[in-house]
Amino acid sequence: MSQPVYDVDCRACPRLAKFLDRTKYEYPSYFCKPVPPFGAADASLVIVGLAPGMHGANRTGRPFTGDHAGYLLYATLKKFGFATGTFSPDGSDDLTLQGCRISNAVKCLPPFNKPETDEIKRCNRFLAADLQQPGARVVVALGLIAHGALLTARGLKKSHCKFAHGAEHTLPGDLTMIDSYHCSRYNTNTGRLTPEMFEEVFARARALLDARALPDA
Repeated sequence: MSQPVYDVDCRACPRLAKFLDRTKYEYPSYFCKPVPPFGAADASLVIVGLAPGMHGANRTGRPFTGDHAGYLLYATLKKFGFATGTFSPDGSDDLTLQGCRISNAVKCLPPFNKPETDEIKRCNRFLAADLQQPGARVVVALGLIAHGALLTARGLKKSHCKFAHGAEHTLPGDLTMIDSYHCSRYNTNTGRLTPEMFEEVFARARALLDARALPDA
């Protein structure tokens, strides 16, 4: 049987499961479960982040919703035609993704936003299954951990290619991976990632997908 892309009842990582239980006790209204991918299963663009944030996706149950990172990500997706509608940080909006899906390397909230190596490996089966869905042509890795998780999901060693903002890599299955610094508050506040740098990544993703859609000459 093929692996599922998501399991809301997954408790395969004891440390993460215990942390979710404690967080749910402290914040009863929070989602506090593995966060599912957001977007259509046949999307041509797949975006992979690190993990749900404490007061972001772990609160709302939707990737990049509830904390600072979502503002830049969803504004950029709208600019390049990958999303429509309005965005609200509490998820009570009409935001819709267009030909795009968003997931994370680790589906559960990790303490201090730092998943351990064995947790990343254990969760990778979900990412691998997600990438097996029809349609994916370009993947954007938001950060080094997402970059490594995507390589693992495609059966490659970490040494296959190095992470660098804006770098492009060819993965098995006719996939192009584009690296980007994560759109976290830390990266944007320090200037490591500017809106212009982030937009260049998605402009390239759009160009690649548009070129694939052109009929053969």
